[in-house]
Amino acid sequence: MSKLKETFLNPLMKGNPITVLVLGICSSLAVTVELKGALVMALSVTIVTGLSSLVCSLIRNTIPNRVRIIIQLVVVSLMVILVDQFLKAFEATYPIDKALSVYIGLIITNCIVMGRIEAFALGNKPFPSLVDGLASGLGYGAILIIVAFVRELLGSGTLFGIRIIPEAFYAAGYVNNGLVILPPFALILLGCIIWIHRSIDKDLQEK
Repeated sequence: MSKLKETFLNPLMKGNPITVLVLGICSSLAVTVELKGALVMALSVTIVTGLSSLVCSLIRNTIPNRVRIIIQLVVVSLMVILVDQFLKAFEATYPIDKALSVYIGLIITNCIVMGRIEAFALGNKPFPSLVDGLASGLGYGAILIIVAFVRELLGSGTLFGIRIIPEAFYAAGYVNNGLVILPPFALILLGCIIWIHRSIDKDLQEK
């Protein structure tokens, strides 16, 4: 049980895919202008990573080593298609799927998904692999949501499209910061999060 707990907690902090392993940076720059899109992307990656790790772990002993990457891609592609079709199937989620455009499909190439399959799922039993995949997706998603929270609030004055900053502030001269919604600011913000994370966790600091 303690090993399973460590498997779940490690990707959230000490082994976070973005702040420690520096994976999935591209999508964290592209889909964090609004919280709604970031949340959907976070959930999508979590589901794909968890289910892909589970399936690959179930069939790990039957996969020839020379074609394992191809089989992994087929499994991940299937999961991405299922998630994408689910988003398209409902009126409430279709606009978000349309706004995210190609980024849902690009989960197939996300290093986090393939990385967890290679590093964990192919060498462990199904349930721990599912836990590892879900935790890796949650660790990735947590950073996405933090970045999106700051960018939408400061860049648009809203959260989930709801006005947060009072109109009185705008009347007094407050202006939304246009720089915040540009990709370079997302990179700067990620750098600050990585710095804070490594400042808190001394084990991550370079000797």
